[in-house]
Order: sequence, then C-alpha cells, then structure tokens
Amino acid sequence: MAKWVYDFEEGSEQMRNLLGGKGAGLAEMTRIGLPVPPGFTITTEACKDYQKRGYISEEIKQETLEHLKRLEQKTGKKFGDPENPLLVSVRSGAPVSMPGMMDTILNLGLNDEAVEGLKKLTQNGRFAYDSYRRFIQMFGDVVMGVPHEEFEKILTYHKDKNGFNSDVELTEEVLKEVIADYKKLYKEHTGKDFPQDPMEQLFLAIEAVFKSWNNPRAITYRMLNKISDDLGTAVNIVMMVFGNMGNDSATGVAFTRNPSTGEKKLYGEYLVNAQGEDVVAGIRTPKQIDELANEMPEAYKELLRVADILEHHYRDMQDMEFTIERGKLYMLQTRSGKRTARAAVKIAVDMVKESLITKEEAVLRVSTDQIDQLLHKMIDPKAEVRVIAKGLPASPGAASGKVVFDVKEAASRGKAGEPVILVRPETTPEDLEGMAHSQGILTTRGGMTAHAAVVARGMGIPCIVGAESIKLDLENKTFTVNGVTVKENDVITIDGTTGNVILGEVPMVEPELSGEFEEFLKIADELRKLGVKANANTPDEARRARSYGAEGIGLCRTERMFLQPDRLPIMQDMIIAETAEERREHLSKLEPLQKKDFYEILKEMDGFPVIIRLLDPPLHEFLPQKERLEKEIEELRSTNSNPELLQKKERQLKRSKELAEFNPMIGFRGCRVGIIYPEIYEMQTQAIVDACVQLKKEGFNPKPKIMLPLIGHVNEMKILREKVEKIVKDKLAEAGMDVKIEIGTMVEVPRAALTADQIAQYADFFSYGTNDLTQTTFAYSRDDAEGTFLPYYLDHKILEKDPFMTIDRDGVGKLVRIGVVLGRHTNPSLEIGVCGEHGGDPESIEFFHYAGLDYVSCSPFRVPIARLAAAQVAVKEKGKSVFIDK
Repeated sequence: MAKWVYDFEEGSEQMRNLLGGKGAGLAEMTRIGLPVPPGFTITTEACKDYQKRGYISEEIKQETLEHLKRLEQKTGKKFGDPENPLLVSVRSGAPVSMPGMMDTILNLGLNDEAVEGLKKLTQNGRFAYDSYRRFIQMFGDVVMGVPHEEFEKILTYHKDKNGFNSDVELTEEVLKEVIADYKKLYKEHTGKDFPQDPMEQLFLAIEAVFKSWNNPRAITYRMLNKISDDLGTAVNIVMMVFGNMGNDSATGVAFTRNPSTGEKKLYGEYLVNAQGEDVVAGIRTPKQIDELANEMPEAYKELLRVADILEHHYRDMQDMEFTIERGKLYMLQTRSGKRTARAAVKIAVDMVKESLITKEEAVLRVSTDQIDQLLHKMIDPKAEVRVIAKGLPASPGAASGKVVFDVKEAASRGKAGEPVILVRPETTPEDLEGMAHSQGILTTRGGMTAHAAVVARGMGIPCIVGAESIKLDLENKTFTVNGVTVKENDVITIDGTTGNVILGEVPMVEPELSGEFEEFLKIADELRKLGVKANANTPDEARRARSYGAEGIGLCRTERMFLQPDRLPIMQDMIIAETAEERREHLSKLEPLQKKDFYEILKEMDGFPVIIRLLDPPLHEFLPQKERLEKEIEELRSTNSNPELLQKKERQLKRSKELAEFNPMIGFRGCRVGIIYPEIYEMQTQAIVDACVQLKKEGFNPKPKIMLPLIGHVNEMKILREKVEKIVKDKLAEAGMDVKIEIGTMVEVPRAALTADQIAQYADFFSYGTNDLTQTTFAYSRDDAEGTFLPYYLDHKILEKDPFMTIDRDGVGKLVRIGVVLGRHTNPSLEIGVCGEHGGDPESIEFFHYAGLDYVSCSPFRVPIARLAAAQVAVKEKGKSVFIDK
C-alpha cells in the first residue's frame, strides 16, 4: 500500500524527490535537532495522483487526517477548536527550488470563533485579528482567485481613513472592519461565504497547492530553468508560529553568506511584528539582520548557531527562513541559496580553503552560465555619470535601456531585441516573463530578499530594489526623483553592483579575471584534460585571449587581414589579374603587411601555438557586389570622367561574373584556390616564416602551425603540404634558423572525416571546423536556415537543439569520432582540436572530451567558460570518489 504522507521525523534530505525541497529540509533539520515547528508532508506522488485524477483521493485524505491527529497530539492544540485552535501553514515544495513560483497559505484553521479563542489564548486581540485578515486574503487569492490587489485596495482605504502609514498601526477594531470588507469582497467574487469549516479550508488549500504546480508562472520558471514538468510539488502542513505577536516577535530570511558578494557573514533581513510573506513580498522595507543582535540578542545568537550547523551539515551556503515567536527562534526552511555569479565563485574558492568541499566539488558548484555573467560589461569607472537615485544593489552588473513600466510590454519589446529596463513598485512571480526579457530591473520597494532580487540574481540580470526616493506614476508612465522626471522610453542605466540609478546611457568596460575568479579558473585548469585555445585574428584579440587564459590560438583567419581599407584594393587587383606574374606582383605588396600581422600575433602568443589558416573564402567575396559594380560602371560611362577607373571596374565586373557560383559554400574556395593559384599560399607561407625568423632574432619563441582549409581528398593535402613544406625549409635554411612549423588541416567536409586515415599521412594536426562540417553534413546553409525553417524545426521539436549552437552528436558528432579514430590509427601522435563555434558551448565541450580531442578553440570571451566546462566533464568522468563523504 502506498504511503502518501510523512511526519517530519520520518523524512530526511535523501527523500527530496518524494518530500520536495522544503519538506526534505524541514525533515533534515528536525532529524539533526534544530528548532522546527512540528508538521508533516504530503508527497509529490500525491500531487501526481491528483494531476491524473483531477481530485484528491479518499486514501490521501484519510492519511492526511491521521497525520493531522498526530500533530494535534504533539502540539496539545486541536484543529478547529474555538478554545485552543491549532493553526497551520500550507506550503508548496518542489524537489527543485522554485522560489515564489507556487503558493502558500498561512494561519489556516481560523474562523469567526477560533479568532476569539486565539485572542483569549494570547491576550492579544490585535494579533488574532491581524492573523485572520491575512488568512482571508491569502486563502481568497491563492485558493479562490480573488485578485490580490482588491484586498490591498481595502487595506489601503482603511489605513488612509485612519491616518495609518503601515500595517502594524492597524488596531483590533480597524482590523475587524477590514475583515468584514474582505468577506464581502470574497462573496462578490466567489458567490459563497468565506468557509468557516477548517477541514474544508484545509483540503481546498492542499488542492490549490497541487494546482499551483501548473500555474503560468511556475510553467514559465521551469521552462527558463530547464526543470522537468513531471516532478510535481509536495505540500507541507506545519504548525503556525507567529512573528506578528508583538515587538518580541519577528520573521525573516537569512543566508549563511552574502548571496551577492560571497562574503562569509550572516546576511539577511527581518521584520518585527510581521509574517513571512511581508519580507519576501517587498511590502515593507525590512531591517538588516545585524540589527537583530541589538533588538533580540538571544534569538540572534541562536540564529548564528543554527546557520553554522546548517552550512557545515549541507556543505553549502544556505538560504533560511525563520520566525521568532515571543523571543524563541523557529526554522521554517533551509535550502542551498541562490547566489550571483560573483558570489558563487568566491564561495566555491573559500569553501575549498576551509576544507568544506573538494576542488572537484568546487568546479561543479559554479555553472558555465554564471561564468558568462561574470564576463558582462561594467560601468567604466572613468565615465562621468549623473546619479539620480540610489537603491539596494540586489544583483550585480550594469545595464542601459529604455524605461518600461508595463511587464507585458517589457516582455514583447525585450523579445524583439530592444534593450529595456523594467521599472516597477515591486515584482511578483507573475512578472517573470517581463523580467526575463529585460536588460535590468528597478523597483522602488522591497529588500535584498524580495522577489525581484532573488529572481534577478538567479537569472544574472542587473537589479536594484528599494529605491524609495523614486516616486512612480504608473498611470502617466513616468517617475520623479530629486526634481528629475523620467518618462517611458527615456534611457537610464542601472548599476546593480552599487545601487546607482543613472540618467542616460553610460560607457561600459570589459570585465577582468582577477581575485577569486582567477583562483577558481586555476582550480578548473588543474582538473581539466582538454586544452583551451582561442579563435583570434588580430593582436588585440590575441592579447584578450591570453588575459582570459587561452593556451594558444586554435584558429587565426588570414582572410580578415585582407579586408582592411589599405589592403582590399590590392587584393582586388590580385584577383582580377590575368597571369600568375601579375598576381605575384600584387601579392608582393601584401606580403610585408601579412608578415607584420603574423609577427604581432605570434609575439602576443610568445611560446604558445598559433594555428594560421591560409586563405579560405571564395575570391569573389573580396570584390564589390555585382549590382554595385554595374551601377558604378553606368555612372562612369555617363560622365566619361575617369577612363582608367572605368576600365578597372569593368575588369572587376568581368572577373566577378567569372567567379560567380550557384553555391559558393561548396565551390571554388579553400585549398582549391590554393592549388589553382599556388602563389597565394606561397606568399602567406613566406610571410609566416619571415615573421618567425624576425621573432627568433629578437629572442622570442614563435610556435606557428599552418592550416590548409577545406581538404576533402588526400591528394589535395599531399600536393599542398609538399609546396608549403618546401617554402618553409628553403626560407629557414636561407635564414640559418630552426623553427618547428607543423602543417595540418581543418576537417570541415564529411569526406575528410571519412578518409581521415589517408589524410593523416600528411597532417601533423587536425582541427574540426564544425560550422562548415554541420552545414555540409545537414546540407543546411546556416545563414538561410536560421531565417527560414530552422526556428520552426526547433519550436516543433523536429530538432531538439540548434545544430549550429550545440554539436549534433548523432550525425556531425559521429563524423568527428570517426575522424579521430581513423586519423590516430595512421598517426598516433596526431593532435586534434575543434575551432568551430561549438568549441565554446559547454554541452559540445562535454562531447569533445569524450570523443578524445586534445583541445577546443573558441572566441576569446568564451575561453573562461570553456575552461570550466572542460573541468566539469573531467570531474564527472572521474566519478563520485572525489567527493567528501558527509
């Protein structure tokens, strides 16, 4: 017989999938002796059963009632008893943390009689009626769909009427009036009186939590965070403890370390005389946790003790919810805390130093997405800025964009690629989509643990909360602060690191690897097997690559060098030349420029390998567009002003037509050009050798490798290698120098992979060009596919992933693996890497690790991501033995 319900004493952290994260945390804290209110958990299996049936089965109801009786025995209170009522919270809890996405009901069990019993029991009428009005509001909103803002309007009306500024000032008599109005509102929307039977309240609330698994915000959150829809949520029934019993009571949220910076210090917020929802909803601005040491010193000391126990027990930074009832601390939740990328890195490094976790665990604690966040631009410290307001720095990084006040508008404009800053009083879980598509978020209310702050940190979006000096006028879509009025579509910049709100767009600077970030990546370097190089075409890119930890250049595209304004005309003259001698004459002008290019890049990468790809694209790409040429020729003919230029343009047009192809991607390019016009590759090879000779004379250690592009047949490789090798040997002999220059190829057509054993006879290295290999394997033109059918294929799951973003393991990946096995069969010392876009994609890097490649090469900005991804797959391969046993 299935067991649907577990008391906290019966569970543990190991039962997370069954009890959900919250239930497992409550059970584990109970098990290790921490102060947790008694309660029980209805399992995720019960949720799945409900989803199938559409109702709660009698078996689940009966088991719930049995555990409710046990709870009554533990507490000495009775559910529904008007004299000594047991009140409970009903809280969701999925196996994976989904903060704020599902529903909670507090103070359940109150009715018109029980509220009087609670008043007598506590000798505190204000507290009793405050709890009742909260219960009606939460039950009406969560269970029956009565709009939350309608309740808030009633509350605001009564506060204004009585001259109150905050909820705490509401008296018992005023609260009774609020409750009467709440009940009228409830009946208007539901057609029923507010339920007085606690059992009816309980099962309606449990059903509401089950239903909340599939509410729109929860579905959106799961989609954004790649969480399975099949997990379901547990329901936790917990004896209520009250933070709203007076000035010796409080409620709060705390982290064992700072979730923004990673600093090892208790961090959080609390509110005196309040309930938990007040803190996370951002309705009142809370106090910093440090103040609790003065206000309630004993409770603060106990909180520090519990925080230390939990962090050492879970061996991770914990996010805790607590309530203090009449000076006594109760723990209501613990979970691994969400943190910024910066904090994640610092915490991982610090915990290794503290011997809490291993280096292997540390690299798994930081995601590649978080590393990406750390590489975002920040405000240039030299920039002059006009700060118009300051709030709490809730999520670091900086962003500029147009001010938008409406969440749906932010979502639609953000999706369209427009940079927007979402400005709101506070955010709620329903705002998730608008937040996800904004560059940054600014709220005028709330603290560092409010919804906007938690969600923004998780998404890596810059965020400022609690900017109370800003006065919003949502109706007219403006905000005013310190005499400045900002309208919708005006541009502002927010700095989530300092909390500054800045008028206008501000210059940004590139991030740097330093401090814990650098330490963390060095740990990753110790663990990874794959090398990490960069694709770089200029000295600046090479310098950036080295600063990010690249171990060389895996692809230097020489064609980019010919596109500079002073070189393109020479290149065009070479292309329209009719004889090899003419071509050589023009190439001789380019050779010193090429030598300078190679000299500077090899110098930046001194001592590290640089793979230089000889000319790859079709020659017609260097000529002006055919339509443009025809127009220019027509104008020159009509004016008859420059016969010499006219003649040149006519030659260019003639040559453009000769070189025109129906499908240039598989046409006259790459090694085919090098074979037909050998003088091009001759010039480039000479320039490489001359650059090396000069560097050697100057005491540097150049390590160039020459890559022959688009090889598809062994004879292409054989012919070109012999020519290149002869030039290298002759030039070095002439200079009396000894420089090791390897010669290899880019494997980018299927035939090269399938005949890799033959090609490897003449290659020192292979580098997979997976962009072209994907195009030629799928017969997709990347540029055309992404603008036509590919989005449809992805939306309708014809393809699970974009094959240009993540390697297609079944097709393209199989070709990679075949090429590795065949190539190394012929040449066991063959070095093999990848230099396509996939070299910076973590999922693809995992495949390349297992496929036996030696290195990946990617954009300089993705080098840190690749370093971590390579370490993570190496750790996962190594297995569980690396972890410290709890």
